[in-house]
Amino acid sequence: MGMMSGGTTTSRAYTFTVYVVIFVFGVVQGVIGSFQYSRSPVPVIAILLAVVIFATCVLCGWGTTTFSGALAPAAGWLLASFYLSMGTHQGSVIIANTTAGKWYLYGGALAVLASLLANFALWLRAKVPPPEPPR
Repeated sequence: MGMMSGGTTTSRAYTFTVYVVIFVFGVVQGVIGSFQYSRSPVPVIAILLAVVIFATCVLCGWGTTTFSGALAPAAGWLLASFYLSMGTHQGSVIIANTTAGKWYLYGGALAVLASLLANFALWLRAKVPPPEPPR
């Protein structure tokens, strides 16, 4: 059934499934955040949602031990949040041009960027071999 020696087909399917799940997790965070960013206390919830997507990206990258693991939820969040911030032909906007909306969109985008940079630094640090002990 397409199995190669060592189970690489199963491994690839498992890896693909993991990335799809964390991408969808980012999308879900973006959709929920787009509707909840303006809750009281107003800018605090938007900032908290940005911190949550930062933690999600860092932890997913750390858990998968790849940069792509951090990129998947980040891409999902960015696609969902910015898609929902676009207006419709009837003029409806889900993420309004308010202080909370700006904190959510721009703060979240900066949090995603910071998480990708942090994950890249963690990934590089993990790849550097330890120094040899002095003789």
